[in-house]
Order: sequence, then structure tokens, then C-alpha cells
Amino acid sequence: MIDRQTVDRILDAAEIVDVIQEFVPLKKRGVNYLGLCPFHNEKTPSFTVSPSKEIFKCFGCGKAGNAVNFIMEHEHLNYPDALKYLARKYHIEVVEKELTSEDIEKQNERESLLVLSAYAARYFSENLFHSDEGISVGLSYFKERGFMQSTLKKFDIGYSLEKRDALSKKAVDDGYKLDFLLKTGLSIQGEERVFDRFSGRVIFPIHSLSGQVLGFGGRILKTDAKTAKYVNSPESEIYHKSRIVYGIFQARKAVTQFDKCYLVEGYTDVMSLHEAGIENVVASSGTSLTQEQVRLIKRFTPNITILYDGDAAGIKASLRGIDIILEEGMNVKIVLLPDGEDPDSYSKKVSNEEFLKYLSENETDFIRFKTQLLLEEAKNDPVMKANLIRDIVRSIAVIPETITQTIYIKECSSQMQIPEGVLYHEVNKIRQQKSFQDKNRYPRPEDLPVPPPVIPRIIKQETTTFFSEKEIIRLLLKFGSTEFERRIRGEDGQEEVTTVADYIVREIISDDLSFDDQLYARIFEEFRFSVEQGIFVEDRQFVKHEDPEISKLSADILSESYQLSRIWKDKQTYVETEDMKLKDIVPDAVLKFKSDKIKVRLKEIMHQLEEAVKSGDQEKILALQKSDQNLKMAMRMISEKLGKRIIL
Repeated sequence: MIDRQTVDRILDAAEIVDVIQEFVPLKKRGVNYLGLCPFHNEKTPSFTVSPSKEIFKCFGCGKAGNAVNFIMEHEHLNYPDALKYLARKYHIEVVEKELTSEDIEKQNERESLLVLSAYAARYFSENLFHSDEGISVGLSYFKERGFMQSTLKKFDIGYSLEKRDALSKKAVDDGYKLDFLLKTGLSIQGEERVFDRFSGRVIFPIHSLSGQVLGFGGRILKTDAKTAKYVNSPESEIYHKSRIVYGIFQARKAVTQFDKCYLVEGYTDVMSLHEAGIENVVASSGTSLTQEQVRLIKRFTPNITILYDGDAAGIKASLRGIDIILEEGMNVKIVLLPDGEDPDSYSKKVSNEEFLKYLSENETDFIRFKTQLLLEEAKNDPVMKANLIRDIVRSIAVIPETITQTIYIKECSSQMQIPEGVLYHEVNKIRQQKSFQDKNRYPRPEDLPVPPPVIPRIIKQETTTFFSEKEIIRLLLKFGSTEFERRIRGEDGQEEVTTVADYIVREIISDDLSFDDQLYARIFEEFRFSVEQGIFVEDRQFVKHEDPEISKLSADILSESYQLSRIWKDKQTYVETEDMKLKDIVPDAVLKFKSDKIKVRLKEIMHQLEEAVKSGDQEKILALQKSDQNLKMAMRMISEKLGKRIIL
């Protein structure tokens, strides 16, 4: 058995385009990739790979799934062996072992830490907007800096009370274990009592790609030389700062849409750019850029633009990040902001249009930027200039694309007045030293395990309910986290937001209904658990699910077989999309689901009535007839709600 942490590492590392391109030639088409399906014979490409959704789908034969599902199908491997295949490809060590009671406890612990983190985020947010201290201290701080409340709510910003153990006591009183508070880093064990890590700070929750709260950043508002300005959650079972960038959850759709990601340094930089109309932005949160963070961004776009303020020392310290981006085969641009400005301050100083104009007019490639920056330091010193050239050549050497590398060598040659041949010689020497040709990167055929016999999965489905069950699951996967309605509740006028998942789960469990299809039932139960626990759940969790059947089903459902024609976009024609009509579609789907369940129950009652008549059980006959009448009345009510349509 491969432990969950290793599985997550493999799924995070496996870039679906990279995996599939080993077997299928792919061509970029818009934000997706297209190729001939390897699973059936076709002449016109219908095999689509979506790097942002991390799924593939063939619209010819219907095969769909994630990177693991593809390896399973193509190489005829089972789930564990497909994971091992990808682990070898990405140099991830796999240590198999039987799950002990301790392993199971550890898995349960991870879920508990996520639940606790979601609880803490809600607690901090409640403090900021509804406690006297939060309003007077935390909210006033953000108002002074010009942030809108809608932005604070978008990023789930909160406030931790000044009282040193406020959160710890409240969480324990609400039934959360002190051990988990310590493991998430929300609490710190003192000599005599437990303290809150973030007391007296404004809180920035750090979300995963799917919206789960993994950790927190806290900024002190008091001026105290002995106290750190920013404090972050420590590394834990759920939070690894080197693998996540701040704002990726809020930015991912815009990054895909604009095919570009802006990279800044701090939390408020990200928030300010959102207010300036730039949502395709993330932050490294003060840490050095890592390979995992770059790969995370690369899933959505190959283009990164780094925004630097005028601090020369800070820029030099972060230049290593440019090499990491180049090594991943990405295109990197740099924008240097005016002296004394950072993205937060400058975006507030000028209008949104002026800010966007400045970014577009001041973007420069890394060679021009690095040359100008380092030449000022080198001046006329030939030794320092030689070191500068070596520095730039080292950056060019890590670029995997030969064509891109050639273009940069030409530009470097032109700017530094060095013959191209000399630069090529230096690049080749560095590449040989670093041994870029890794012969063991891919597993050899003889290393692959013997494929197991393929056993078809037989699913018994109730035709009456199958399609309505599938529609409910489709809506949950595609729109579960989408806002369904907003209401003002209570005398305090507090706003309550209901998501599509909240509405569907509430409607189905209120009538004590269940799913006949076991796969759909399991997916629904996970949504139900997340709604009851207040945890944010999204499609990506199901695309990367540990059950390959669930991941394949999720990928199939989330695959879009059509997009709005470019002709209609160019003509600026108004076309109503499905997510614009959710207030009609979702209630109708729930009513159809309920009516199908009633029809199944009516069939059962008819059968039971026949048996009761044969046995002459009058009491049972009357009870069944009453149930039959009640259900038919419910059917009439549903028909009226659906526009007096006849339900077939």
C-alpha cells in the first residue's frame, strides 16, 4: 500500500501534458491540447487534454481521466502500478507497506487538520467583521490601506484577538482536540498553558488549489522591534510552504484565461492587484521560489511576469527564481516598478488603466533585465563583466528548449558584444557539467510490472433513477462551490451565502433520499460531509481522487464537448451559458431526482399491494394505499413546480 502523502506527491508532480506526450503527439489548441486518440482508430483528432483541469477526454470513444487513469488504460496497469510508473518518471521514492492502525490514524488526522483549519478561518473572519476589537483594529487597518470589504471576503481575511488564548479555548470548547491545534500550529504549548500563535494579528488564510485552508499568515499591527512583522503556520501534515503559492485558488481561472501569471511577493500585493482588475496574480509569500511552486503555476500557463519593486538588493537575492522558471521551460518577463513603489502602493497611486499600461509597456525579457542590473555593478571592471556574462550564460544553459536557448544566445551576444560561438561553447560546457541528459529519467520496459488481467466492472443501475442521479453529481462537480443565492439572516443583517452544493445536499437529505448507483453515492457523501463540516470542496479533489473509478468519472463529467465559437465571440453575441442559469437548472434537477425516486417507490408499493391483497392483510393494504396517495400528491406538486409538465 502506498501512503496517501506519497500519492499526493505523485499526483502533484505528474503534469498531464508531459505524461501523455510520451505516447500521443499533441498540438496546442487554445488553452487545451489535441491529438489522435490512442484508444481507438480515428483520422480526425478528438482526444483533448486540459492542463488547467488536469484531465484528458476523447470525444470519440469516451475515455477520460487524469494522468494516472491514462497510464492505467494505455499500459494496462492497475492503480498502484500506474502510480509507481509515474513515481519513477518524476524520481519520487515509493515505499510500500501494509496500512497499520497508525497509518489509518494518520490519514484520519490529516482530514481532522483540514477541518480544524477551515474552522479557524471562519473564526478569524467572524472576528474581523463582527467583533468590536476586530472592527476597531483589524478592519480599520484594511480601510486605512484602501481595501474593499468584498476583497477581504474574497480572500477570507480575518483577525486573531489580542487575548493570548482566545482561539485555543474556543476551539477546545467547540470539541476540537488540543493535539490538532498544536499540530496545525494554530496554538503553541507554553510552560504553563497554551497560547495562540497569531494573537493580535490580521490573518491571511493560505488556500490549496481546490480552496481548502492549509495554513495561515499573520501580520502584527503594533510597532514592536522584538516581534516579527509576519508569522506563518509551521510545516505540518497539510501545509508545505514550498509547494503552494498564495492566491492560486483565486487566480487559476484568470491565469488560464489570459495565459499569463503575475508573480509578486506579498499577500497584500495580490489583493491590491485584484482590486486593480488583475486577477491572474500569485505571491511567493516572502519565501524563495521553489521548483514545486513554478510547476504549480505551469499547469495553467507557461508565461510568468515577475513584478519587482525598486530594491536592488532584494532583486539580486531573488534572481535565482528566474533560473528555476527557465529550467521548467517557461517564458519569464520582468517588470521593474518605479523607485520606492511596490505592487500594492503603486496600484493604489495610479488608475487601473494606467497600472495595466505601465505593466505592458515596461515588460522586459530576463537577459535585458539581468544585463542592465548587473552591468551597473560591474561598470568598467573586465573581471566583473566576465562574471556577469557567465551568470547570464548559466541562466541560458538551464533552458530545455533549443530554439528558445538559441534566441537568448543571439540577444546576449548582441548586448554583451560577445561572439555567439563563445557563448554556445560555454552553454555546452555548463550543460555537460550539470549532466542534463538523465538516462534513468524514464523507466525501461523491463522495469514495468506484469499487467494484471483486465476485469470489466459490472454496475447494476436502476434506469429510472440513473440519469437524474448522474445530473445531480454533474452539477455538484461542475458548480458545487458556485454561489447559488445570498440572503440576509437575523436581526443583525448578516449575509448568508448558499452554494450549489449547500442547496443540493440540503434538499436531498431533508427528504432522506439516497443514490442507487454506488459510485454516485460515494461522491455525494463526500459533498455531504464537506457541507456539514463547512469545508470547501471542488472538482479537482475528485479528479485526483484515490479511487480511479471516481477520478475517471469526474474527468468524464468535467470534460466540455463544446466551446463558444470564435465567430460568436468576435461578433460579441450574447449567449446564455449554463452557469448563468443555475437558479433554474439546479432546482429542476433536484425535483427530477425526487420524482424519479418517487416513481421507484410507487412501483415497490404496487408490488407490495399485490402481495398484501393475496395474503388478505387489510391493515397493510390501507397503509400502502395511503402511502401511494401521499406519493402521488407529491408527484403532482413536483409537476406544478416544474411548470405543470407531465413527468415521464
